Amino acid sequence: MDRPLTCIRIQIFLIIIFLLAIFGSAHAANCSATTHEGDDYTVCVINPANEHVRLFLNDESGKPFRHFSTVERTLKLKSETLIMAMNGGMYHRDQSPVGLYVENGAELQQLSTRPGPGNFHMLPNGVFYIWHAGGKAGAGVLSTDEYQRAVNKDTITHATQSGPMLVINNELHSRFIQDSDSLKRRNGVGIRADGTVVFAISEGAVNFYNFATLFRDKLKTPQALYLDGTISRLFAPSLGRHDYGAAMGPIIGVVVKTPQRRAK
Repeated sequence: MDRPLTCIRIQIFLIIIFLLAIFGSAHAANCSATTHEGDDYTVCVINPANEHVRLFLNDESGKPFRHFSTVERTLKLKSETLIMAMNGGMYHRDQSPVGLYVENGAELQQLSTRPGPGNFHMLPNGVFYIWHAGGKAGAGVLSTDEYQRAVNKDTITHATQSGPMLVINNELHSRFIQDSDSLKRRNGVGIRADGTVVFAISEGAVNFYNFATLFRDKLKTPQALYLDGTISRLFAPSLGRHDYGAAMGPIIGVVVKTPQRRAK
């Protein structure tokens, strides 16, 4: 056996694997399956400083996107790729947001602080937001009162309000009942202490208490917000997953530039 030639082939193989890992990971969200208290979940971890997180509601004609596939097709026309998406907050029958909605720096719906029925108004509710300032980007989840009081609105590029909060400063929402029989498929978003964004969706029906402990105890997010239930859906091509269903309102998406092929 020609040992030098064999070594060269091994080195080339390792270099190819290394390059695939670098360039492949740049265009695939970090999504994986996990379990908590006997329930199955899919979790996607995003670094907002490196990955472009956006919100999508209406296309350029003002028509609601409604589905992941519509967002995906629209982005392709702009040489962009949707690498992960999730329904992003509660909405009315016409797909308009129930609470605050900011997209590309424009506030399309004001912050809601009034009481009312349903999960959205199970106070405290909260806001998931993306900020850009000084060439840097980040994300946050805060209760509505804290968002209103402490956040510099001039830096906010995207925001969606939903409710209830799942975890507030490492404490579960006070109205959650450990053995509640209110079971639904649910999805939410949390923020770790280092600013990492963690999305999670249950694969079966779970109650609020167990869903909140997933974020606090397993995913280690001191702040977490409920996005919705029953209609909860995930788009994760890295897992071969594209959930279909009824029309959605706000959609949270992670977007990258589509690599351009060199002409031969």
